[in-house]
Amino acid sequence: MDAKIYNTQGKEAGKISLPENIFGLPWNADLVHQVVVSMQSNSRSNVAHVKDRGEVHGGGRKPWQQKGTGRARHGSSRSPIWKGGGVAHGPRNEKNFARKINQKMRQKALLVLLSRKYRDGEVVFVDALSYEAPKAKNAKEFLSAFNITKKKNAAFIALPSRHVPTLKSFRNFSNIEAGELQNLNPVSVLNKKQLVIVDPKIALEILAKKI
Repeated sequence: MDAKIYNTQGKEAGKISLPENIFGLPWNADLVHQVVVSMQSNSRSNVAHVKDRGEVHGGGRKPWQQKGTGRARHGSSRSPIWKGGGVAHGPRNEKNFARKINQKMRQKALLVLLSRKYRDGEVVFVDALSYEAPKAKNAKEFLSAFNITKKKNAAFIALPSRHVPTLKSFRNFSNIEAGELQNLNPVSVLNKKQLVIVDPKIALEILAKKI
């Protein structure tokens, strides 16, 4: 299974043979869904919080006597059915949304997504990408060369190693995410339309460790 390698100008610069166990796996929707939903749950920040009847200020005394008034019985003015009372069954910030993900499942889901994106023609291999200094102009020229113009979630630029000037060059583009290939995960792959893999020879060595 051969794939084309391009230079930063978008012109063909060679070919590379891709392993079947990384870019030729069959689609597994159940596995991808389970892993992605679990990762999103683990990254969820639990902020929403309401007070129940025991936490709302006031309501210490009984509103009126139990019998003889002709009105319904009440023990506190901070009951959920009263105005200003506590909230029943509302969201609480102590709720734990964490889900366990086996490492093998997460790695397999990543490889399944890479295979699916490659079959759909959404994976681009670039021989090298490195800037001496952060410059958005260079990043814009690179994106234009590969016709990456989608307004939202356009592409993920996977670098073989952390190179700060290159990462900063893409920082001003809200539709682009740049990072190290070793930190690539199923959510980042699924959230972007295209995947740009820089230095494919080193990239295949990194991805082979995830098998």
